Amino acid sequence: MGLYTCPPDGATVVCADELGPVIPRTFPPAPGWSPDGHRIKSEVDYSRGPEKTWVYGALRVRDGHEITMTASSRNSAFYQQFLQKVEAANPTGVIYVVTDNLSSHNSLSTRTWLEDHPRIRHVFIPVGACWLNLQEGWWRIFRKAALAGQSFAGPPEIEQATRLATAQLNARARPWVWGRPAPSPRALRRRYVYTV
Repeated sequence: MGLYTCPPDGATVVCADELGPVIPRTFPPAPGWSPDGHRIKSEVDYSRGPEKTWVYGALRVRDGHEITMTASSRNSAFYQQFLQKVEAANPTGVIYVVTDNLSSHNSLSTRTWLEDHPRIRHVFIPVGACWLNLQEGWWRIFRKAALAGQSFAGPPEIEQATRLATAQLNARARPWVWGRPAPSPRALRRRYVYTV
């Protein structure tokens, strides 16, 4: 939490995580109404086929901007490719990447890749404390903006929805502040002024 509240001078704190798998699914049209007047719920055509897509995301805490990337798998190669995007988006200073202990984040190939990129430093959150990663809160907003109620025909549509939602959310991004804001003193004043 110290990186969120007082980051080192000249450093960038980024929270990274993967969302998925996001799977293309189609909703067949509902057959209509039942004889007793209730809506018939249609079954979802759902499978874990080869078209699943993972969404990689990194939230820059100081200004609320997000970097996203879609990939067909969640492995070390795609994670390193994503870290290159994060490094390109933050050209100066040290980059602290707050992430979980996924095997692709701590694999031998990732650690070897990080030796060639000394600006990137991993900060692993404790196991079972995913709520410490601010990226989880951004995923909730992203799901509503990009995925809720959508039917995707394939990975290109998922990638397009991801790019569009990220651009819209970045247009109104604000810094992410750790903790809950203090309650407004006006609410307390109203509570005690009118009592007799």
